[in-house]
Amino acid sequence: MRISQDFAPRATEGPAGPDAATTLRRRPARGRAAAALTAAVAFALVLTGCGGGNDSAPKSASAKSAADADRVEPLAGAPAPKLPVTVDSADGKKVTIDSTDRIVPLTGSLSEIVFTLGFGKQVVARDITATFEQASRLPVVTRAHDVSAESVLSLKPTIVLADTTTGPSEAIGQIRDAGIPLLVVEPAKGLSDVGRRIDTVAEALGVPSAGTELKQRTEKRIADVQKSIPDHADGRKPRVAFLYLRGSASVYLLGGAESGASSLLEAAGAVDAGKESGLDKDFTAITSEALAKAAPDAILLMTKGFESVGGMDGLVKIPGIAETPAGMDRRVVTVDDGVLLNYGPRTDRVLTEIVEQLYAKGGKGQ
Repeated sequence: MRISQDFAPRATEGPAGPDAATTLRRRPARGRAAAALTAAVAFALVLTGCGGGNDSAPKSASAKSAADADRVEPLAGAPAPKLPVTVDSADGKKVTIDSTDRIVPLTGSLSEIVFTLGFGKQVVARDITATFEQASRLPVVTRAHDVSAESVLSLKPTIVLADTTTGPSEAIGQIRDAGIPLLVVEPAKGLSDVGRRIDTVAEALGVPSAGTELKQRTEKRIADVQKSIPDHADGRKPRVAFLYLRGSASVYLLGGAESGASSLLEAAGAVDAGKESGLDKDFTAITSEALAKAAPDAILLMTKGFESVGGMDGLVKIPGIAETPAGMDRRVVTVDDGVLLNYGPRTDRVLTEIVEQLYAKGGKGQ
């Protein structure tokens, strides 16, 4: 049940845009309890959408990163694809692509890669989780939880990009049966997957050299952010717990080793408190006991989740939060839902926001 940008029960798009940020990776539930928890979260997300709150989330110290958060930065120069190409799909099929004239990426993070490689003008549709500015006006080809094959096919795509969580399988089969090249890409679980996904998409679009350039740019920027992390004065890394919250639906979850946040927290010089406390799966319901064991110095939240519980005053009312070091210090780190766990060309910006908030002047680690 890993939460990420791409795999959510899709909320209805409203005046403020879709609740694309909090997304739920589709995985088989482990036993009845896990299945019930998965269903409860999914139902809550569909019901609540963005949620609401009284307090604004803390802002990053970097005005530039905040201003750019909803835009991607394409490589310089127009891409010149060398086609046709035949590539291996993650579902075991061979896919031949002979045109990039009409591209349909079916996840937000794949859309980011396509746009950043310079193919934005050729993208003709989006998944509702693609919320960045350049894609926001494209027609949405997902309905509630799933891809609409009819909507995709009506746009006459020359290539469709999905990943292993895209569904339902009937829709994927319908698109393929119509003769449309459809490439399935393995999803990202951490920073180590960023370059692989960029390379895969670039190869499918016939621009492997552009993929190498983007991968190198992304990896360099991530490395540069890591160089800015201050030394820990007491020799102790800050412990950070990743919480998934939807207050109006009473959904309060503590992330573990498989939540998707560990890689980011570790890259930011922190300890994933949930993982370190022994949570080896994705999420568990928040309890006072679990929080006491995790003992976080700070709490990482998606912005809308923080808002949904009423900001800091509401957060500390969740049982167990106020008794943690993070709750006593009222110390949180928030990142926009739409980019937090995307693991793509904008991950350096996410890491920047985490580092700037976690090591703010006067905070632990200084």
